[in-house]
Amino acid sequence: MTDAQLDLIGLALARGALRFGRFTLKSGRESPYFFNAGLFSDGEAASILGRCYAAALLQSGIAFDMLFGPAYKGIPLVTATAIALVERHERNAPYAFNRKEAKEHGEGGSIVGAALAGRVVIVDDVVSAGTAKRESIEIIRAAGATPVAILLALDREERGLSTRSAVQELEAEYGIRCVSILTLASLIEALTSHGTGRIAVSEEQVTALRAYQERYGVR
Repeated sequence: MTDAQLDLIGLALARGALRFGRFTLKSGRESPYFFNAGLFSDGEAASILGRCYAAALLQSGIAFDMLFGPAYKGIPLVTATAIALVERHERNAPYAFNRKEAKEHGEGGSIVGAALAGRVVIVDDVVSAGTAKRESIEIIRAAGATPVAILLALDREERGLSTRSAVQELEAEYGIRCVSILTLASLIEALTSHGTGRIAVSEEQVTALRAYQERYGVR
């Protein structure tokens, strides 16, 4: 386990962004856990998140020129990541994000920030159906830039409508990499690693996670 993974899990538990119980997902599945990045809503959380995202991106070895955050959750995430890159790693990366609706006055348009150019990494929280990520990919391509990766907080690693996960489907469809700070497998590993001394959940919760992984996880 990396420090970034353990830091994200610790933060998620402290802020209630990672909860255990019974949760009905949009897919209709009953999940033993739920992750809500919207609860990372203070300065400390944003700082820790940025560090985790920046560390995962650089560790991936992906060559990139700038970052892009899909509206709305991707906006604070891409900002925090850009700040962490320059403060922690001396990498000053430009970034941009989109508006849901194009602005008719002032500078106009639907993109805010740096002009989309070169190799672009999309920064967001999770992939559900992948709709927002597909929209981001098309926005970047339409500007003449190249989407090279999607950077996520969590990959649930569960099957969608096919035998592949939503993340795997995006990778196959667009030929880009998806980099996740956490996956369901690494989450289970962290929760069952008694040597970390940083994270503790009940055996019942871990058993439920493993059962869910066995039933719906990609292989």
